[in-house]
Amino acid sequence: MRYGMILDLKRCYGCNACTVICKQKNGTPKGVFWAKVYATEVGKYPQARREYLPTLCMHCANAPCVSVCPTGASYKREDGIVLVDESKCIGCRSCMLSCPYEARYFDFGAEASYFPGKEANPYEVAQASKRKKGTVNKCTLCVDRIDEGEIPACAQVCPTQARIFGDLESTELQKLIISRNGYQEKSVVGTDPSVYYLPR
Repeated sequence: MRYGMILDLKRCYGCNACTVICKQKNGTPKGVFWAKVYATEVGKYPQARREYLPTLCMHCANAPCVSVCPTGASYKREDGIVLVDESKCIGCRSCMLSCPYEARYFDFGAEASYFPGKEANPYEVAQASKRKKGTVNKCTLCVDRIDEGEIPACAQVCPTQARIFGDLESTELQKLIISRNGYQEKSVVGTDPSVYYLPR
């Protein structure tokens, strides 16, 4: 069993539904997005077009963030999901430096309210209370939902089903990756990400 995500670049049209639901579910601080969609422009007029690259933590099989962590705060479950135990994190940020995908964020204890000059609303207070200042956080692949038999929120809300979640060792997903020439980002660094991209 190795949980992961397949991102179909033919289907992603940059609606950012994944970004919004991830932010809503996890209540990340201002400017922190665990699920991002990068937009680029390719070609020249009149054939210019926009292309989109959805991202998240790669939950690498050979995760450098896990191997460099001095306290064991960064760890990998048996199903391949990489997590951070905030109670063990000392905020040294070694994991951030080692991550080639820039998927980790340091919690500086930013103000709870998203609106300048306004008090935090009950939702913002509740979400901020889940985080521990001075620690590193990142995409958890919605491990709480997975443990309840659900799929990650970003995959559930994707209107075009560009995000495909499942066991990467399953025959179905293996066939999909092979038939579409799926690839891993920055595979040359040897991290063996649990996220595959299907080209356009």
